[in-house]
Amino acid sequence: MSLATLNASLIEDVAALERAGRAKAHERIITGYVPAADGRGPRYTLEGHDGTFLRMNANSYLSLSHHPEVLEAADRASRVFGAGPGAVRFIDGTSAEHVALERRIAAFTGRPAARIFNSAYTTVLGMALTLHGPDTYWIGDDLNHNCIIRAMRIANVPKEQRTIFRHNDVEDLRRQLDAVPEGTGRVVVIFDGIFSMRGDHAPLTQILEAAAAHDGRFRDGVITVMDDSHGIGAYGATGRGTEEHCGARVDALIGTFGKAFGVNGGFLASSPEVVEAMRQKSDTYIYTNPLGAADCAAALAAIEVADGSEGRERLANLTARTRQFREGLTRLGLESIPGPHPVVPLLLRDTARVRQAVSGLFARGILAVGLTFPVVPQGDETIRFQINAAHTEADIDEVLTALAEVTGR
Repeated sequence: MSLATLNASLIEDVAALERAGRAKAHERIITGYVPAADGRGPRYTLEGHDGTFLRMNANSYLSLSHHPEVLEAADRASRVFGAGPGAVRFIDGTSAEHVALERRIAAFTGRPAARIFNSAYTTVLGMALTLHGPDTYWIGDDLNHNCIIRAMRIANVPKEQRTIFRHNDVEDLRRQLDAVPEGTGRVVVIFDGIFSMRGDHAPLTQILEAAAAHDGRFRDGVITVMDDSHGIGAYGATGRGTEEHCGARVDALIGTFGKAFGVNGGFLASSPEVVEAMRQKSDTYIYTNPLGAADCAAALAAIEVADGSEGRERLANLTARTRQFREGLTRLGLESIPGPHPVVPLLLRDTARVRQAVSGLFARGILAVGLTFPVVPQGDETIRFQINAAHTEADIDEVLTALAEVTGR
């Protein structure tokens, strides 16, 4: 059958996205990595462009992707177990590296058990498939990540069994909890730890207090689930994320190895019972190949580095460079959302200004991401910067100088 008719329809679909401002730009292709030298952090080369570029848009907060211990661990594991797992977990696709990583991330997060997935996105989907039932009611933050929104749809949660509360508004959460229908057997309050577009964190202590006040109303209580993918490794005094920063703990914690730890994969950490239910009921775990052993070994090595003295040094530099950048924005009279997280939004509140500034930064060898309507609400047009531990004081000064030029400050 010819694809001509389908192709024409898809061309119109993409054109509609472009007209709505929702189409993604062409992907830049990274062709090389230039290690840190002479007081400058790493730089990257791009296909079709001269010179090198400073990345201010990477999730690799602790800059561990090129760490020799991480690379050596991946190499050793791949030589023993091969490049891929060869099967799903329950059909002999589980290696010693999978089990070791699960035990280590459980210990790192202070839980008795954990289960790894091939991404945090699929972990969230699997969580919804596991916890949803005919009498389950879901409450989420208004700015939750796409994976949480998509999870509700995949789990076939009816509209009458889900609601949202205004972003980080605990009083509104209390109102939503008050309104949960009688006869509900289980309530799940699900939210991001760090909101990736804004760099702010959930008011965890207050959320848990609100949930606890209603715990006795329902057969299975009120279960709190947090996706802290942007927090784990990069936030808190020792990198334990939003829980450590707030001094509170959720029932089920979801995170990733693909951001601060610089590798790949996601995880759930919770009780042994929740973890076993995920193994038994999560389609996104059961029916797809897991991470390869090399990914697991690399993630395990990254956690060991992060949890030691070198990790503390990297976290300290991350904190210092984040503070330097935030203070620099203030000196320039530019607007941001306050907070200590290395996601630092620059609010320009105008699509044309965002695009002009991003283009100007690129011309100066700096990669940053512009977020415009409808990705963010009209009036909240933003450039999102992400600080990494490999950034130097000179790097941040370079970016601030460039921002002063492209914004006319």
